[in-house]
Amino acid sequence: MTNTDQAPLATALLVGVDFGLPHFDKELDELAQLALTAGLEPVARLTCNRKAPDAAMFVGSGKAEEIKELALLHGASEVLFDQSLSPAQQRNLERHLGIPVNDRTMLILQIFAQRARSHEGKLQVELARLQYLSTRLVRRWSHLERQRGGIGTRGGPGETQIELDRRMIGESIKRTKERLFKVKRQRNTQRKQRQRNQVFNVSLVGYTNAGKSTLFNALVKARAYAADQLFSTLDTTTRQLYLPHDGGGSHLSVSDTVGFIRDLPHGLVDAFEATLQEATSADLLLHVVDASHPAYPEQIEQVMSVLKDICASEVPQWLVFNKIDALPAEQMPRLMQDMYLYDGLAMPRIFLSARTGLNLDSLRQRLLQHAQQHADALLTLFPADEPV
Repeated sequence: MTNTDQAPLATALLVGVDFGLPHFDKELDELAQLALTAGLEPVARLTCNRKAPDAAMFVGSGKAEEIKELALLHGASEVLFDQSLSPAQQRNLERHLGIPVNDRTMLILQIFAQRARSHEGKLQVELARLQYLSTRLVRRWSHLERQRGGIGTRGGPGETQIELDRRMIGESIKRTKERLFKVKRQRNTQRKQRQRNQVFNVSLVGYTNAGKSTLFNALVKARAYAADQLFSTLDTTTRQLYLPHDGGGSHLSVSDTVGFIRDLPHGLVDAFEATLQEATSADLLLHVVDASHPAYPEQIEQVMSVLKDICASEVPQWLVFNKIDALPAEQMPRLMQDMYLYDGLAMPRIFLSARTGLNLDSLRQRLLQHAQQHADALLTLFPADEPV
């Protein structure tokens, strides 16, 4: 099929509101990447400043009218907001603009739904979607008018259609949680087996598109999907890594996890609890950072925030500054290994390029040394003649 035969992408107008909070993306570049990943073509961008969200339309009536004119001028078929909208704000904006309106949360949910491949991943996305829709019943169906009582009643309201839909969604959420609980139990069994075998567990975490999957493939010689796009990996993949040394070798278990992002919906954090448990139970976290990204300090902050939310902030952590092959010569690090100060704590940092393999052997060597130290510590705590 030629490009001329392909259906054109739906077009979107991007809107961001600066409330004076840190890390506001004035260029809306990340929202544009999310839109493209979801199959939408950004045709225009609009930012504005407000002290607080407007209760009715988030941006106020004057700015809403400007958005309407801009969408009409550029032929946008949808409006995307970089922040989360309340159900009422979303409904009011759609009535005023006359075209669909979605927020950052829904956009991320759409991408996750497109990318999930495993049974577990699909269950997690479905749970997050149901939880999101449960708050949006005011706008997602056209038949949600109040139903009156039957003949012979005093005319009081019967059970409303919105209540019926809410009950159906509630039942679906319950079933999905039960199925996810079984998956979680299976993962715990696998995790306990690795612990009994005294396998050193390493989990890759980091901001989306930092190169985690590329590093994972380079370390374990796997073929996990890796691409220069947001959320290329949704399903946790675990492989064994053998590091040879004099007199033997060490086996490590390496897991590649879903990437984090600014304002990751709490529903997704909750729904992906089973997957993110790989990070909470790891012996070591390799926090992969895109060293070439101008906002990498903010991305580190966002990842640290999510790690704290899932109770993984206490797990030992190394920073892996990836993509140094994309740095200009004047920004190349003088030392390929040093310490990075974060929140008053110094963490080991190593610079490398997973794509080219630059300094990858240094990471392998450090992992080998750390795994051996971990094994020696276990032997001290649990001598060979005692069960672990």
